[in-house]
Amino acid sequence: MFLLIGLADGQHFNGKCDPERAIELREQYTEVQPGYHMSKVHWNTIFMGGSLTRMQLLALIDHSYNLVLKNLPKKLQTEIAANQ
Repeated sequence: MFLLIGLADGQHFNGKCDPERAIELREQYTEVQPGYHMSKVHWNTIFMGGSLTRMQLLALIDHSYNLVLKNLPKKLQTEIAANQ
């Protein structure tokens, strides 16, 4: 799992994040908070109604996806890459 988003309001999402980068992002952007109901070390809650651009939001989602992908077994990584 690399992303959680509520279907009711869709104003924020939880994304996985490298712990050091998570701290930097939280210090830099008020829209990035420790993961709500998640591990505060590895997850951020990101609010979409603030100053983060669409490209920044997409970069955060990509970062989350890539963190999960790189921890999968190599065989599964290869299968996923072949289907993209």
